[in-house]
Amino acid sequence: MESKFVILLLFVFMADITSVVNSQSKTTSSQVTCGSAGIPGIPGIPGNPGRDGIPGSRGPAGAKGEPGERGDDYVDLVKSNWKQCVWKRGDGKDTGLIQNCIFNKKYDNTSLRVFYEGNLRSYGSQVCNRWYFTFDGAECTKPATIEGIVYVKSTQINPHYHRHIEGYCNQVPKGHIRVGFWIGKCQSHSLGDGYTGYISMSRIVIEEVPPPQA
Repeated sequence: MESKFVILLLFVFMADITSVVNSQSKTTSSQVTCGSAGIPGIPGIPGNPGRDGIPGSRGPAGAKGEPGERGDDYVDLVKSNWKQCVWKRGDGKDTGLIQNCIFNKKYDNTSLRVFYEGNLRSYGSQVCNRWYFTFDGAECTKPATIEGIVYVKSTQINPHYHRHIEGYCNQVPKGHIRVGFWIGKCQSHSLGDGYTGYISMSRIVIEEVPPPQA
């Protein structure tokens, strides 16, 4: 009878131990699988930039392109185009043509620079003479006429002086241009006794130049 009671107590004791072990095992498994995530750590400091790599070798040169075509309105600034007409004679006319000078203009969009160098005189009392340029018989309008005047107040003055008249004319078409140098009457004075080229050289100089700035 006593041996049966001891066996029963051992059986109950073993059952309790098994229950405790199983309970602890479940608790540990629950803690491992159901635990919360930890707080992220502070980011580290960025590292220094790396050093430049070794330069690569230079590639072969590309093929040379063909030169472009020259436009119709190209202006050759290196090779100038000019002409001079020179004479030595006295001309006593008060109105009319003094001298023509034919010039071959190469381009449409260039300008013409012209000037006269020589002796000019007007004589009389309160009189005036005007000298001016024409292009194929017409005075310049782009931008304005090219002219010079000599006014004399008294007959006590006979001003045979060397003078210079110069200007630029735009929008003159290319080709052979007849550049004329004339004498005439001033706008608001009586016509004087004009004289051109008194015992000295006279000259007209014509030069083709690039167009003006906009």
